[in-house]
Amino acid sequence: MFAITATAATPDDPLAGLRLGEHPDPSPPPGWEVVRVRAASLNHHDVWTLRGVGIDPDRLPIVLGCDAAGVTEDGREVVVHAVVATSDGDETLASDFNILSERYDGTFADLVAVPSRNLIDKPAGLSFEEAACLPTAYLTAYRMLFTRGELRPGDRVLVQGAGGGVATAAILLGRAAGLHVSVTSRDQAKLAQALDLGAHVGVLSGERLPGRVDAVLETVGEATWKHSLRALEPGGVVVVSGATSGPNPPADLARVFYRQLRVVGSTMGTRAELQRLVRFLDATGVRPLIDDVLPMDEARAAFGRMVAGELFGKLVLTRSG
Repeated sequence: MFAITATAATPDDPLAGLRLGEHPDPSPPPGWEVVRVRAASLNHHDVWTLRGVGIDPDRLPIVLGCDAAGVTEDGREVVVHAVVATSDGDETLASDFNILSERYDGTFADLVAVPSRNLIDKPAGLSFEEAACLPTAYLTAYRMLFTRGELRPGDRVLVQGAGGGVATAAILLGRAAGLHVSVTSRDQAKLAQALDLGAHVGVLSGERLPGRVDAVLETVGEATWKHSLRALEPGGVVVVSGATSGPNPPADLARVFYRQLRVVGSTMGTRAELQRLVRFLDATGVRPLIDDVLPMDEARAAFGRMVAGELFGKLVLTRSG
């Protein structure tokens, strides 16, 4: 089968280890199924793998890709939950889980093998391209907002770093759920795009907000941490799912305890949360923002755009048949 693989980890030149070509078909163990991939979306996780972050070198080469939508051998149209774990229903996702393309071949291929319990029925109202955007960025945003952040209609949330996949998902999902959404960015054009998506307030990174918020979604880390803490109402929560600018900001513990702030971690999401996310989109009509759709054999160009940061929304790779 055709596949896109990481053959080597090259921190300074991630595209050097990217290979497009033939790869052995999957041989699923009992309890797993093979899905013919119709669409798969890129995530920064794929670039980190090519840089050697979060991947055991002994597992290379490995097929890249976390997210996919496709068709099973019996014709069922499905969304693939990217989290693989030996236990089912672990709400913390902290014991034994991994993500497709870390220990098992991922979704950038004609075929992907996954546990049967990882398959969610794709609603007819969602295209394969739209459904392929959900299992990582949109599921991460959903869990941050509603499970870990415990936000309810009318609550106020700040999303740091407009333009990223999780940030874009949070704007769309938050607005659909009746939240007041503020965003930050270093880029005026990305702020304008975020406002067009439905954000109520957009400010340049580090600038004061018009009013404090109940929660901050934090994926940037060191560069925005101080701003995140200062943006919160007393008793507010920072939900952290990433740290692209660095993982070790000053804790500012005096502010945390004096204003009784909470800092909680969040990673990916459960199968049940993915099911609720799919139903949420089906019921509300909200759809993922797609920057571009390319055939899978043009993946090198898509990866180049992701490395350069030249996108707003998701990049989707497709296979016909």
